[in-house]
Amino acid sequence: MTRELSTRQKTLATLGVMLTLLLVALDQTVVGTAMPRIIADLDGLSVYAWVTTAYLVASTVVVPVAGKLGDMFGRKPFMLVGMIGFMAGSWLCGFSQNMTELILFRALQGAFGGMLFANTFTVLADIYDVQQRVRMQGVFGAVFGLASVIGPTFGGYITDNLGWRWVFYVNVPVGILAVAVTLAVINTSYR
Repeated sequence: MTRELSTRQKTLATLGVMLTLLLVALDQTVVGTAMPRIIADLDGLSVYAWVTTAYLVASTVVVPVAGKLGDMFGRKPFMLVGMIGFMAGSWLCGFSQNMTELILFRALQGAFGGMLFANTFTVLADIYDVQQRVRMQGVFGAVFGLASVIGPTFGGYITDNLGWRWVFYVNVPVGILAVAVTLAVINTSYR
């Protein structure tokens, strides 16, 4: 069931959801580029695959649970908790002192990323009717394309100029902007 929103509200809500999706999608491509430097710094060649695996497993497990809870209690709380938790996980990943910490924090980040994935596309269904939804899904698919194009270059630049820890810290400003837009625009009653 779509909600009657003004064009401005729809645009801002779409922007907030798009920023959320960009936050999660960009994280994957940026971190992948920084992995050689992370492995060298934390001496983690033997367990490096777990950095990605922990994220993906945690995300996959959380998606159906968060989706159902979003259906029952509304999407806005889960979007907000997901964004704040994802930013906290990113910050903790940046502070990791060894590979075990990084793997655990990536799992935490993945769990909150799963919460975001579960509710991001459903918010589109709440905002737009079927005809508009198809177009918007194409636009949101382009966000993934954008992340895969700019992410590796951006990740390499950050790693070379600021250090690998900043590939995680960079999520915080984007996340803060997404939280602000979500708080301002997305209706609590979306179900």
